[in-house]
Amino acid sequence: MSLIGPLYSIKRVKKHRCMELNGEPLNYGETDEQQMIRKMVRDFAESVLVQTIEERDANQIPPSNEWQAFLELGLQGITIPEEYGGMPIDDVSEAIIVEELARVDPSFAVMYCVHVGLCSMTIALHGDDEQKSKYLPRLAAGEVGAYSLSEAGAGTDAAAMTCKAQLSDDGTHYVLNGEKMWVTNGAQAEILVLFAKDVGHPDYGVKKHGGTTAFIVEASFDGFSVGKKEDKLGIRSSDTCTLVLQNCKVPVENVLKGSGNGFPIAMNALDNSRIGIAAQALGISQGAYEAALQYSKEREAFGKPIGHHQMIMAYLADMATRIEAARQLVYKAAWTKQQHYEEDGPRHSKEASMAKLFAGDTAMWVSERAIQVLGGYGYTKEFPVERFFRDAKITQIYEGTQEVQRIVISRAISG
Repeated sequence: MSLIGPLYSIKRVKKHRCMELNGEPLNYGETDEQQMIRKMVRDFAESVLVQTIEERDANQIPPSNEWQAFLELGLQGITIPEEYGGMPIDDVSEAIIVEELARVDPSFAVMYCVHVGLCSMTIALHGDDEQKSKYLPRLAAGEVGAYSLSEAGAGTDAAAMTCKAQLSDDGTHYVLNGEKMWVTNGAQAEILVLFAKDVGHPDYGVKKHGGTTAFIVEASFDGFSVGKKEDKLGIRSSDTCTLVLQNCKVPVENVLKGSGNGFPIAMNALDNSRIGIAAQALGISQGAYEAALQYSKEREAFGKPIGHHQMIMAYLADMATRIEAARQLVYKAAWTKQQHYEEDGPRHSKEASMAKLFAGDTAMWVSERAIQVLGGYGYTKEFPVERFFRDAKITQIYEGTQEVQRIVISRAISG
């Protein structure tokens, strides 16, 4: 299956067909290019991912073969400038890609999110010319990227990390020691953006996040190894591991923006990736809703399809309404993110947190209602709603819990 031809005719879409109300964009329709991307990704998900997702979920098999097939679409470099082998597209289109992947396979969707967002985009935004020239072409060619911030005692409280970096005596490299946790793509990744605290930085031990430094780490570096693989409730085909750093040597030229400047990079990356997780949650909601809607048309009770009974009709109506509301929030957040980077607009922290908060809660609510519509069948693995229900929960946790999103939103609206 090769869809690369039509994709490469797409140019970055900077504006949507929209009207304005009080200066705010109101987007009511997708562009022709966005519709083409949606169809392309949906065709891939329904022809490739659907064939293996149940087995991969049951046995925690990462989608390595599926990733190779996905590379034929040319979508792995959408956050990478053309001069480094990428093919940038607009941010709403990026959300659409994630949504369509998650509609079938949320595990593959989060693998993709981390590759294009947390890893590739972070290097594209904060790397110097040498770093971008060295790593972005590799990521654009399909080497898997990852991002590593969390630790056992530093999840929501990211500044509490204890992983240490010490500059060598000759000043040529840093030596990293510690363990990182919850690393998506941890065992698959060849290139990682990883955070540790430089113990030689003057702010180390003075400020809570003092010395936090962002490194580009290759899985082949001495002292780098993959530890425990997590046995998870959901997104089980997504590769989630602990990373072990034992005197891991990282060249000084692999530091992003200099020692001690890593914390703002990490927070900016989370702003961006929260929109991806919101799009993942949106796709989960859509997939669960479609499964429930189809079942409601086929299953009969008391002489008619259950979808004609008032209570089921109400469930489906509420599902459709919440999904549409979530979609508008996700696309608005993506649009705001684009304005931030293209036109030096305001930060998109509030919009990203609103989208993740609402879409994550919607995914959980819709997938639970979908199980209820299917009744006993919804509780079995015969239908995908059971998997969507398990997959939905993580969208309320990673990239900042729902409680953290409320803190971000409250600070933004309080001025």
